[in-house]
Amino acid sequence: MTIALEGHFADRDAWSMQNCPVARTLAALGPPSAVLVLSEAFFGTNRFGDFVRNLGMTESAVTARLRHLVDFGLLSKEPYQEPGQRTRYEYHLTKMGLDLAPTLVSLMEWGETYLPGDEGRQVMLTHSDCGERVTAQVRCTDGHDVGVDEIVMGPPEESDGGAEDRGAAD
Repeated sequence: MTIALEGHFADRDAWSMQNCPVARTLAALGPPSAVLVLSEAFFGTNRFGDFVRNLGMTESAVTARLRHLVDFGLLSKEPYQEPGQRTRYEYHLTKMGLDLAPTLVSLMEWGETYLPGDEGRQVMLTHSDCGERVTAQVRCTDGHDVGVDEIVMGPPEESDGGAEDRGAAD
């Protein structure tokens, strides 16, 4: 089971992975510990000290990861000030960061399935409205579940809503 290649992608030796969207995504996410910081933001953590405490990471590591995620636009940095204290910053998911939710759900689901740990499964995601289990799935825009052997990678169509339509910079 593999993804089929068409168009200029059909000759696998004719193109490189240098501009691969997976590589660009991994660069934006940064080291694995940055993904943990991002996950913590999805759990509602937004203050520096809480990131340090909840993740068990050093202050310098959290500082570097937060800076990276802000620089890539996944988190925003907002000032706040407690009475009598200096200005500090909270970190909030941006739209770009929030759009990673299906990816993080997929990583959690995969980890629970294939790397459950010594005590077995640790978490289950459920839908707050109906209580049913939440899963990440690959679907076409018509709503069909799609297996990896049913995916074709080819050049984008002219009306695919390219980067300029999504507000991304080149």
